[in-house]
Amino acid sequence: MTIIVVSAVVVLGGGGFVAYRAIQNANRPTTPLSLEDFGRIASGDLYSPDVKADALKEAGVKAYQAAKLKEARKGGDPDKLDWVEVKKKSPGGDGFPSVDFPVGSNPSPGSNKSTAKQMLSAFGFGADQWGCLERLWQKESGWNERAMNRYSGAYGIPQSLPGTKMASAGSDWQTNAATQIKWGLGYIKGRYGTPCGAWGHSQARGWY
Repeated sequence: MTIIVVSAVVVLGGGGFVAYRAIQNANRPTTPLSLEDFGRIASGDLYSPDVKADALKEAGVKAYQAAKLKEARKGGDPDKLDWVEVKKKSPGGDGFPSVDFPVGSNPSPGSNKSTAKQMLSAFGFGADQWGCLERLWQKESGWNERAMNRYSGAYGIPQSLPGTKMASAGSDWQTNAATQIKWGLGYIKGRYGTPCGAWGHSQARGWY
């Protein structure tokens, strides 16, 4: 139902409203886990489609497209608009307080890619899937564990929405790239089968 409502808003020319709602979501603390969420965690069903999250991802894509169009009309360069912002403090939510990043630490996309490459086989993915994963997460976050989508509020290397979903892979989900990658690979396997399946969906819809 949520998807239908969001789609209707877009079709009826409410792009500004969609952008407003998506940006509101990005700046709003996440809500506590619902009984349905707890049920999915208890049953091990961590990666099934989430209608609300999918609708927010869709709205985020529309908001980004609207921002690019507005920038082009102003005579600016829409390609310079950044899809994500790098946070100076990790987001909280669902009982997790916002935390500072370790002093002296900096994101290392190259190191994060190396970690993901080493973890592929543990999830049953062959080396042929690496190219799709590399492109997917480059598009989503630039392989930066501190990246947050400006328009939907998705967080981390795999752009989990909300970011607290990654807690199922480790309590250090806010700051640990390896924990985020572990969750992201599980999400891809559970929902799309392979990184190339996720990349194909991303290419078709703008999100995965």
